[in-house]
Amino acid sequence: MNDVQHAVEQAIVSRQSIRGFLPTPVPTERIRHILEAAARAPSGSNIQPWKVHVVTGARRDALSQALLQAHQRGEPERREYQYYPVNWRSPYLERRRATGWGLYNLLGIQKGDRDASARQIGRNFEFFGAPCVLLFTIDNDMDKGSWLDYGMFLQNIMIMARGCGLDTCPQAALANYPDIVKQQLNIPDDQIVACGISMGYQDVDDPANQYRTTRVPVDEFTIFHDA
Repeated sequence: MNDVQHAVEQAIVSRQSIRGFLPTPVPTERIRHILEAAARAPSGSNIQPWKVHVVTGARRDALSQALLQAHQRGEPERREYQYYPVNWRSPYLERRRATGWGLYNLLGIQKGDRDASARQIGRNFEFFGAPCVLLFTIDNDMDKGSWLDYGMFLQNIMIMARGCGLDTCPQAALANYPDIVKQQLNIPDDQIVACGISMGYQDVDDPANQYRTTRVPVDEFTIFHDA
């Protein structure tokens, strides 16, 4: 394996969802560099359906406060698209439960402790302390192919961030209150809030960052057709 292959592999395998960041600011030029590289992601007919809102400073704090207050008041979530399946089934239900309880057990959150669970969920809306959050929108008349393209763009951002010494946390939860996001960031109604990514420098002392999800073996999700 040459140096380039090793660097790419390390950026991929070292990526994890970080749930505790340092307050150290991320330079705007570094964010711009990451986005310029990530925009090389493929898209059908090169339509490049992504739109990005980089939120830092006072605007970041205001957005966080508005989202967190909505969560604490128990306002109903109103995501503009269906992220998870309506009816959970095996093996996805077991994987979801393993991930959720694996993190909660590490943090000492007991089953049935709704207050502690709500506080942890609320950390999403504090961007886990990250000084920078990226919000992603897509035109509401785009179809599934463009959402597939979008996923490749998002992955590029997270891998490029690792290459620049940064960490990230992709967050579908940031699309739970699209009206608040749109009002805070002046996003038009013809846009769908897809998700967000918190970005910054990992706080290695935060217990949540000790959690590492597992992956199923290649042979469990792959069929090699060679004959």
